[in-house]
Amino acid sequence: MVEAMVVHTGGSCGRGGLPDFWRVKGKSMKKVLTGNEAIARGAYEGGARFAAAYPGTPSSEIMETIAGAYHDIYAEWSPNEKVALEAAMGSSFAGARSLVCMKHVGVNVAADPMMTLSYTGVRGGLVLVTADDPELYSSQNEQDNRNYAKFAKIPMLEPSDSQEAKDFVRIGFELSEQFDTPVMLRSVTRISHSKTIVTLKERQNGPVPLDVRKDPSWSCFRSTEDNGTGWLKTGLSSSGTMRKVSRRIGSN
Repeated sequence: MVEAMVVHTGGSCGRGGLPDFWRVKGKSMKKVLTGNEAIARGAYEGGARFAAAYPGTPSSEIMETIAGAYHDIYAEWSPNEKVALEAAMGSSFAGARSLVCMKHVGVNVAADPMMTLSYTGVRGGLVLVTADDPELYSSQNEQDNRNYAKFAKIPMLEPSDSQEAKDFVRIGFELSEQFDTPVMLRSVTRISHSKTIVTLKERQNGPVPLDVRKDPSWSCFRSTEDNGTGWLKTGLSSSGTMRKVSRRIGSN
């Protein structure tokens, strides 16, 4: 059976539970969701523990849905997109799968830490959602953030409907952890706000344990085969990481 989504900003669940609309009856069930609601669901099913965002159409409903329905995820609005990404980076470094959401122009604000994050890598998977706005229906410019993914040398996933929007968040977490990189997920206004049928599944937690401690193996100056990759970047350590990033994307 397919049910249509209604506006849901809280509900009868206690903290840590799910409202009835989002509960999976059996192994899976189908709902009609917008792309933004599907991205929120993908974060939940993919084991996200932290989500941060700065509001802006067409991305705002992602965080609204997470905050209202998925209490297993710590969700917060940030004062700007740069702060949202930096908070998600800290969560990822502690091992938590993390989601950060913004509209396309917000990536301009978050570009500073994003470019360095490509070099530092992650622990828990980190997915950055950019909601682009072709023909600028609610924006001051029209900007294609696929260029940012190429610029930063990080993977980007582009869903074509709500089902892929949900699935690609989980896949993004897995790719992020496998290749030690943030992953961008690019939605557009028509994907974010249109509705298609989505198969819901149960939540699966990520494989990386939550752990905050001083440990040279992954802390400030964690070392790898390049002898210099780590959370704290300097000119000397970044040169080794640059080679790792280039190999990751298959360039010389």
